[in-house]
Amino acid sequence: MNETSPDPRLLVERHGTIAVVSFNRPEAFNAFDLAMWRGLQTIMERLSEDESLRCVVLRGAGTKAFSAGADITAFPEERGTREREEEYAHVLDASMQSIRLCTHPVVAMIMGHCLGGGAGLATMCDFRVGGESIRFGITARNIGLWYPYAEIDPIIRMVGTGVAAEILIEGRIFNGREAYEKGLLSRVVADTAVEHEAMALAQRISEGAPLSARFHKAAIRRLRGPLPVTAEDERAASDFMETEDFKNACQAFIAKRKPVFTGR
Repeated sequence: MNETSPDPRLLVERHGTIAVVSFNRPEAFNAFDLAMWRGLQTIMERLSEDESLRCVVLRGAGTKAFSAGADITAFPEERGTREREEEYAHVLDASMQSIRLCTHPVVAMIMGHCLGGGAGLATMCDFRVGGESIRFGITARNIGLWYPYAEIDPIIRMVGTGVAAEILIEGRIFNGREAYEKGLLSRVVADTAVEHEAMALAQRISEGAPLSARFHKAAIRRLRGPLPVTAEDERAASDFMETEDFKNACQAFIAKRKPVFTGR
């Protein structure tokens, strides 16, 4: 059964006690613009309040991408000034946290590209099921962008500082087997089995006591501890907007050419 959505590029389907949210922009590898980030937050908060649900599954439309993250072609309009960037960062963080704070367990069904903000979305989920040939990584370094504290935190807690450095500084892109071995995936299966395994996992969760699942999810989140950063630290994460590297890299991406970084 389909449900209404604040954005037609975000589809919500009900399968009994399981809700499936699809990022429906396959022509752009399911990349997110500002409206989609806002829409996802609205959907996740609504689903979190629905006590008839027992599990939420996130997926990308088609098989080419879970999500390529933020839509870089929209950056000049949506993130063209520091003020816009700070607003964008606020919306992005609220959207990400709506997944982490969802009352119900959340499963990421990962096929194809899972990059940048798409990888961030996946790390906010409680479970990540990926195919063997997926491409999982964060490409912030390729455009001079600084990944937010709130999205770095779950990566470090999940895989440690060494792997986090591989992802964020070296810019490693992992296939499914590598991502599983690094601790980024809960399980890896054949590409053709991803949908079946993710939905089977959601069904197993749904068959358990829902109050138990909700308590244990909340307990795991609470025992992780708070982010050790200040509001000033968070604001400083938007300083990349004022760098020549970021501005030039955005232009290079749109023009489909390789950026040249000068460190300014």
